[in-house]
Amino acid sequence: MNFLQRHSNLQSSSYPASGLAFEIQFGVGKCSLGSVLVAKTGQGICAILLGIDPGEMKSDLQARFPLATLAAADASFAKVVSKVIDFIEAPASGLDLPLDLHGTAFQHRVWQELCNIPVGSTASYGEIARRMGVPSSVRAVGRACCANPVAVVVPCHRVVRGDGALAGYRWGSERKRALLSRESAHGVESLTT
Repeated sequence: MNFLQRHSNLQSSSYPASGLAFEIQFGVGKCSLGSVLVAKTGQGICAILLGIDPGEMKSDLQARFPLATLAAADASFAKVVSKVIDFIEAPASGLDLPLDLHGTAFQHRVWQELCNIPVGSTASYGEIARRMGVPSSVRAVGRACCANPVAVVVPCHRVVRGDGALAGYRWGSERKRALLSRESAHGVESLTT
């Protein structure tokens, strides 16, 4: 069982399924990749966004959850943000926080497969599709990576093109390069077959 399976409340529908309004608490911190916005519902972390401008990141969060009321974090939430930042800086250390991820059943399958890529390794979009038993779904795998709501925790940055090229990354190619460089220090081989 991978991290995502152990720590997630996975929902295969738009949030919330009932269509009722709900509250999301969020906080913003700084890490070596810029600003990081961490957001959570009552069930767990629902978004980890990377960026430069906290205002733009808050707008992105609101767009992801249009029915939600966004509430600035209280003092106790600073510990959660700090844990996420520590994980971003040292992904091999792990993160023990509950997640509340929402997406389609296919997206969840992709995200779970991404969590099986070890720190310091990469896999191609095609390899992920083959591992899932849907080798013709390479583009759908790419779209699921782009829809990933929790940067670094679901390690979509570890997915590269079949030729090993970086490809795109929702939070910027430079951040992807920095994450992979940091993780490659662990000396684990690439899985880009």
